[in-house]
Amino acid sequence: MIDSKETLRKYLAQDRLALNRQQDKRPGLWKDEIWKFEILLRRLEYDTNCRSGLIAAVIRKYHGFRFHRLSVKLGFTIPINVFEEGLSIPHYGTIVVHGNARIGRNCRLQEGVTIGATDGSHEAATIGNNCYFGSGAKVIGAVTIADDVAVGAGAVVTGDILEPGTTWGGVPARKISDKDSHSNLCSALFD
Repeated sequence: MIDSKETLRKYLAQDRLALNRQQDKRPGLWKDEIWKFEILLRRLEYDTNCRSGLIAAVIRKYHGFRFHRLSVKLGFTIPINVFEEGLSIPHYGTIVVHGNARIGRNCRLQEGVTIGATDGSHEAATIGNNCYFGSGAKVIGAVTIADDVAVGAGAVVTGDILEPGTTWGGVPARKISDKDSHSNLCSALFD
């Protein structure tokens, strides 16, 4: 969770690395919408967690408005304070994440991913570090997913995945290999 200006810088640096963006390059004026989205996500988290007072409220409203507009444009429903550093979203497309989910470092979400609750419950997934979710993957309910897990395209996870460093696929998701998620994440994250 972002709790200081230093942590904000750390999160932004790790997100930039996860998105494979150049270290010194800012988002382009007419492109890089996903990178702009992630910057606004992190700034809104900082504004919410660390700032108080009237001026801070105005800044928070401004960032919140811009964040909402870009979320609608890109098709993302991603609340603040869910992802740790290293979030990577490579493509536009519908992505829905429940506000009570807790997701570790270096998570990569392809388009069409849903991480949600079920049966009227407000409990959602707890996901470890270095996880990858392929196109259309669904994680439903209060499941736990271990570190270094890859969930394949179209897979539906409804039960816990407690074995780290494995790949899962199918409906419902079953273990399909002992290969970890690292080949699906930016290699610079592991240097």
